[in-house]
Amino acid sequence: MQKLRVESFTISVDGFGAGPLQNLENPLGVRGGELHQWFFPTKTFQQKVLGKSEGTSGVDNEFAENGFKNIGAWILGRNMFSPYRGEPNVNWKGWWGENPPYHVPVFILTHHKRESIEMEGGTTFHFVTDGINAALEKAFDSANGKDVRLGGGVNTIRQYLKAKLIDELHLVVSPIILGSGENLYSNLDLTSLGYKCIKHISSDKAMHLILNKTDNT
Repeated sequence: MQKLRVESFTISVDGFGAGPLQNLENPLGVRGGELHQWFFPTKTFQQKVLGKSEGTSGVDNEFAENGFKNIGAWILGRNMFSPYRGEPNVNWKGWWGENPPYHVPVFILTHHKRESIEMEGGTTFHFVTDGINAALEKAFDSANGKDVRLGGGVNTIRQYLKAKLIDELHLVVSPIILGSGENLYSNLDLTSLGYKCIKHISSDKAMHLILNKTDNT
């Protein structure tokens, strides 16, 4: 059965998945890049995002690599695709250049209509204006029986959590304190939503947590 999965989503010790003041110069917010020091050196990041052949192996890379397995489509919030607010900048095609690292259909949640953008390497960005359920349905239909990966950001993951639509979450706790920004856990009761931590593994740079939905009601 197809799953909706969150993979390699990193938060600070105090629960922030992005820093404050996200913009073109700070796509992850002020100090947000510090969250991902476990991920940047890995073979998965170096190869899939930077197109290099080097990178580290080990626990961090194993989790990062697993996040791309059996993924047939992605869902992203608007902020994960663009720093612009309001009407779309039609010249903007994402943060990743002409060949983004997805290589499958990607569905962007937005309030503004925009034509789909076909990129190199098999990535096509589709813009969904009718909500999270519609985006998930379209993603599952496009995934050819594979799972769908929910990439974020924080607000998007919170919406899917509240709707009990996420089947599995791989959260990564980075050993930093941000103090402000977008908090994943704010006014969110994961227990009542039916989520349970079933696995945790530490590396030198982070703690990896696997949460499953145990309540299907």
